[in-house]
Amino acid sequence: MCPRGALLLSGHGGLLDTTRIVCHCLLIEGAEGLVLLDTGFGVDDARDPSRIPRAFRSAIRPRLDEAETAHAQVQALGFDPADVRQIVTTHLDLDHSGGLPDFPTAEVHLLGRERAAAMNPNLLERQRYLASHWSHGPRWVEHETGGDEWFGFSSIRILPGSDAEILLIPLPGHTLGHTGVAIRERAGWLLHCGDAYFHHGEVQTPPHSPPGVRAFQNLNQTDGAARRENQERLRELAQRHGGEVRLVCSHDAETLEAAGTPVPAGA
Repeated sequence: MCPRGALLLSGHGGLLDTTRIVCHCLLIEGAEGLVLLDTGFGVDDARDPSRIPRAFRSAIRPRLDEAETAHAQVQALGFDPADVRQIVTTHLDLDHSGGLPDFPTAEVHLLGRERAAAMNPNLLERQRYLASHWSHGPRWVEHETGGDEWFGFSSIRILPGSDAEILLIPLPGHTLGHTGVAIRERAGWLLHCGDAYFHHGEVQTPPHSPPGVRAFQNLNQTDGAARRENQERLRELAQRHGGEVRLVCSHDAETLEAAGTPVPAGA
């Protein structure tokens, strides 16, 4: 996504310069098949940009390139997209769920509160949830909050019998059913925080972020108090357990580049 306002949104460049905002998805290879964490925009979105609301396209300026969809990138890695057996969604905003139709046989894991909000959006939420992204009838698997404790957070293991240890970590605020996803790595954990924060500086001590990021989060939150509380908890997690847990979020291009993934230049 390539909005103008680089200085306000990234802290670099000029007020009218273009910046880069990514849709950070993860592909996990397990013994039972592939697990995809979020889907970004989908093939249908790239082929028909009019599916995306005009206001979003005008402000955020997504570069809807079919080669950058999760479906195409799974193929580029040498996998068959049909081998994506599970999809885990942090939430169902249009820039996180557009690829659901590209993996029609996959089970789609999410918090029950998020599906309820997306299926019955209020007037303000109709621009963020697009029914066309699930008109194919996904194989929803709803999870409820609670469960075990993970570094002081509640957690739900989504695939109890799998060798892949993947946990939902509820982080409401951006949406009512927003969740982080923790994945066990060889040495520690990776926590994909979705849109619980947007800029890497927000989980640093002291916290900092560009003013445009703060304004955008305030405009797109459903529970501001919960969102701010969860950001504080994530900041404490990074400070106390930074050696055990790596934090990433959905839209920070600098975080993705730091992981060794090249990010295409803004259009």
